[in-house]
Order: sequence, then structure tokens, then C-alpha cells
Amino acid sequence: MSEQQITDYDVTIVGGGMVGLTLACALARAPGLRIAVLEANQPELDWAEGSIGLRVSAITHASRKVFEQIGAWPAMLAEGVTSYSQMHVWDAAGSGEIHFDGADIGNPSLGYIIENRVIQAALWRQAQQLPNVDLLCPARWQQWQESQQCLSVSLDDGRVLRTRLMVGADGARSAVRERAGIQTKGWGYDQHAVMAIVRTERSHQATCWQRFLEHGPLAFLPMHDNYSCIVWSTSPEQAVELLALDEAGFAARLAQAFDYKLGAVLEVLERGKFPLRLQHTLDYVKPRLALIGDAAHAIHPLAGQGVNLGVLDAAALAETVLAAHAAERDLGAMHTLRKYERWRKGQNLTMMLSMDGFKRLFGATQAPVIAVRNAGLKATNQVLPLKRLFMEYAVGSRGDLPQLAN
Repeated sequence: MSEQQITDYDVTIVGGGMVGLTLACALARAPGLRIAVLEANQPELDWAEGSIGLRVSAITHASRKVFEQIGAWPAMLAEGVTSYSQMHVWDAAGSGEIHFDGADIGNPSLGYIIENRVIQAALWRQAQQLPNVDLLCPARWQQWQESQQCLSVSLDDGRVLRTRLMVGADGARSAVRERAGIQTKGWGYDQHAVMAIVRTERSHQATCWQRFLEHGPLAFLPMHDNYSCIVWSTSPEQAVELLALDEAGFAARLAQAFDYKLGAVLEVLERGKFPLRLQHTLDYVKPRLALIGDAAHAIHPLAGQGVNLGVLDAAALAETVLAAHAAERDLGAMHTLRKYERWRKGQNLTMMLSMDGFKRLFGATQAPVIAVRNAGLKATNQVLPLKRLFMEYAVGSRGDLPQLAN
């Protein structure tokens, strides 16, 4: 291997998705840092006018502030962002319901629904403009060797990167995590999330709607032109059955399951499904290595917090690394990385277990449990301070937030 084939970086990020790119853009605010992003697949940067991507995210105000401060938010707005001002949740097994309105916390919106491809494309294009970020795509790492000062990362095209810190942002099946020998704990939910883009007879009213059914929650997330993205958490068997239906059959089943809250379903675009599980790594960091986003934690989608937790991971790790860089400390040393782990691990675990508890509470079919949860929904709906507290956590204004999210 010739010396010309070796490139030195301060931080190498494996994974050019939404979370990895957020970290790259956040770190690039320090001109002296050199950052590499390894991404195996070319991102989708252009698409047919009027088309809608199947995967969307509910973005909190905390995440929006991060995107604003790293310069990617204007491009997201230009491609399409749907603000929602209200949320309505009710239980199909009882009369309990709760209604959230951004006006109750002095905010015109509770959050934003954005296609994942819009977020990734905006972040990718922002990263392309940053002189200290190299987007290496397509690029795959094959192995790395550890030394006291750096990791030497071999790529599949023969290049070698020397890096002071390597970050795994490569998803729930993280190869970086596996290679590092970091264990995970968790469990499957015996549920799949069926997703689809649909157009309804009645307006979605800039509202996120969620109905808890026997096999899991069914959510309608508002999008432009009265389209919605639905996320229907259900049994694997019913998921297969739903995807096997033709468009008319699926539309009829969906409208019925949603109690015709938005009238008939007039159009169904692309559909898909994915399995649901809870997963959390035992360690977020090792010497010269850190995990962020789904590589560190996977959460049930019933509150739409997965991407937001990852964005806050990225902002917190960036703040930690930039502070070490300014103080001329070792970026990859454990005394540096432990601060990030202590900061994010407890908060992520709290959110994950809260969502797991909600999932189990609303999945129970015993009459006493149904009665208690419906009473709880009604009581919460009537106590404005408690509702405000829930909304503040939902929009990302509570907790120990990174500076980029404030």
C-alpha cells in the first residue's frame, strides 16, 4: 500500500443517512476538522414531480432547530414540509381520547411531517458544499486496525483512511457495532408496520390522527394536497393480508379500521411493511468508536421519535467532539466519548421504555386494563398542565438538549 492511498481524517462516519449526515454537517462548523462520510449507496436526490416517498418522519421542533443551524432546513422547506398543529388519539376499545393543540403551549405547530428522501437530499447537498467534508460514495469499509492514536480503515476499493474517531451511523443492523463486538438487548414486538400514502375524502386538518386497535396503533400523518402517510402497526399475519389486497380492498379496510374519521380512502399509492422491535446497545462508545441513531437504539414508531432521537445523538456527539477539539483533547479517547454516552444513553432509554410501556398498555385486552387506560386518557385530556408536559416532550423542548437544538 503506497502512502498516496492513505488519507487522514479526524472523524469518519459510516452511514450517509439522515443521522450520519446531520453529524457531518454539525462537525463541519469547526474548519480545522476533516470529516469523511462512507455511504454504500447513492442517495436519491431527484424524483418525479408530484411523487411522494413512502418513508416519512415526524420531525420535532428540536430536530428542526438542528437542521436550521447546520443550514439544511431551507432546502427541506423548498422540497416540501407539512406542519401539523394538532394531534388526536383515541382508543377503539373504549371512549377514552386525548387532543393536543400547539396553541396550548404557545406554538403554532407541534411538528412537521417530511419525506425521508427530502431530509436526506437536503443534508447531502449541504454536506457537499462543506470544504472539510468528503462524501465517499459508493464506499464500503472492509476492516479496520486499531492503534493507540487512530483507526486504519480499509475500504473495498483499496483506499485506507486513518481516523481519530469512527462513528457508526449505519442503522439497526449496524455492521460497525457488530465488528466492534458491542452487544444489544431488546425484543421483537411480533408486529409489522404497514405503511402507505393515501388520499382521503375529508381533510386531515393539519392533524396527526392515531387510533389504538386490538393489534396496534393506526396513525394518519398529514402531508400536502390532503395526502397522508399511514403507519399501521399490526400482526405479521394481518400485515401480509393487507398488502395482498388490491387498492380498493385495502382502501376499504383502512377506512373501516379508522372508523371513517377522514371519510373514505380515495387513493392508495405505494405500500410496504417492516418488522418492529426494541433494541438498545449496552455501550454507545469504545475507544475511537461511537454509535448514533438506530445503530445505538431502535424504538417502536407509535410516537414517531426514532429519527428525532438520532438527530439529538448527532448534535450531542458533535458538541462533545467540538469541545474536545477546541481544548486540544483526543477526540477518540474514552474520557471524551463517555460524556456523549452519559448524555444520551439515559435519555434514549427513558423514551424507549416509555414507548414500550404505552405499546403494552394499549395492546392489552383485559377489561380492567382497558378501563384504566381509557380513564387515564380522559383525565389527561382534562388536565391542561399534564397535557402541556406531554406536548413539551413531544415537540422536543424538554430534557437536556444539545446547543444546536435550543
